[in-house]
Amino acid sequence: MRSRTSRAAGRAAAIAGVAGLTLSLAACGGDSDGGSGGAGRLTISLNAIAGGKNAEDAAWVENWVIPNFERAQADAGVEVEVTFEPSGVDDEQYKSRLALDLQSGSGPDVFALDGIWLGEFAEAGYIAPLSEASPATAEWDGWQQIPEAVQELATFDGERYGIPAGTDARVLFYNKELFREAGLPEEWQPTSWAEIIDAAEALSALEDVTPIQLNAGTAMGEATTMQGLLPLLAGTGEEIHSDADDSWTGASDGLVQALGLYEDIYGGGLGDPQLQQETQGRDKSFQQFAEGSVGILAEGDYFWRDVLDPADGVAPMEGRDETVGYAMIPAVEPGAGVRGQDFVSMSGGAVRVVNPASDNAELAYELLEFMHSPEAFRESMPSGPRITARTDVNDAMLADDPFLSYLSDEVLPLTSFRPASSIYPQVSVLLQEATAAVVDGDSPNDAAAAYEEDLQELVGDDGTVSR
Repeated sequence: MRSRTSRAAGRAAAIAGVAGLTLSLAACGGDSDGGSGGAGRLTISLNAIAGGKNAEDAAWVENWVIPNFERAQADAGVEVEVTFEPSGVDDEQYKSRLALDLQSGSGPDVFALDGIWLGEFAEAGYIAPLSEASPATAEWDGWQQIPEAVQELATFDGERYGIPAGTDARVLFYNKELFREAGLPEEWQPTSWAEIIDAAEALSALEDVTPIQLNAGTAMGEATTMQGLLPLLAGTGEEIHSDADDSWTGASDGLVQALGLYEDIYGGGLGDPQLQQETQGRDKSFQQFAEGSVGILAEGDYFWRDVLDPADGVAPMEGRDETVGYAMIPAVEPGAGVRGQDFVSMSGGAVRVVNPASDNAELAYELLEFMHSPEAFRESMPSGPRITARTDVNDAMLADDPFLSYLSDEVLPLTSFRPASSIYPQVSVLLQEATAAVVDGDSPNDAAAAYEEDLQELVGDDGTVSR
């Protein structure tokens, strides 16, 4: 294995130019008069600021995490001063600047990153396995409360690099009123893709209704990959990357099959192809669903919580709880999904990590554990519950929320995650282009072949593309 220093040198430039990290920029290794790194001094950094971006997270760190951690350490005879470095800028700026800080051996002691960037930062040597910060990490009882599938969010090359902060899941949302008008059951759970198409065809008889919205094309960005293609690929029993042999999936039978569902939907007049090409197409699909003109829509729990919320959603939907149904995404047919599953999902989320360059790495790890305790999670949700990484917290906090309880109990145990690889974002764009080609009329086979050709060029001679 290459040394951390050599890996860092090889990856610094690539990391600096890619967006998507939600974290911070404090200095590590400061002197005893300030900053982090002096004896008993730590810095927490998040992309959060009071009165601005992720304000609740900022308030939680400043008003609960820091005073309570300092008090707990004092009770144990350890004097520690924790500083929060707030900020609220674009994620791309954060990622670029953080990479430069970490490359120089500075940066915050504890910070959060989007799970999609874990492998990139690990390969660069900017983060390290938690066991290097503290041997006690393997003994933490919190791991028993985090499902193995969710732990994968913070895992790279078989080792834990951080602790997941929270996660989400993808399902099919549908309009019960439209289903009733189309003669479909209001309590709907398809068990195959054929049943999805059957429902969409029944909805097509309704006037001014788009039967189904499945994100496609590059205008939808990562939403095309996460809400659309990757769950479908999982439903064929395949994943986009194999950790076993470090290979990327090319023009496989599963990919052709997944693209074939796009062809059935958009080539069959069951979806709106124009919507997939518009810059604001995803937002328009949200609004159309809220207005009752889209029958089925594949999305994450964000759609329920933040888009359709009747009080302050992006596209508030009056009567949401009575009108909107939700169902798991089926495999192409029962038992055909990854791990032999009948149903599949995809999840993302944030991971909190310890800076390996911290002068107080073991103490920083204790802070990390503290931030992921049941009490800390409960205090982090003043405006309402959301899915955390811990099942014990979810059981208690989500008990009065049927939808989030459903995701936690039924969907998360069978979910999958994107590969923690530095080139995944580029692979994702190629997948988006493949769906766009099918929506534009290309055959699934041709779109898959073009994708594989571009994929092989991306991974180069040292990369492996499999079918």
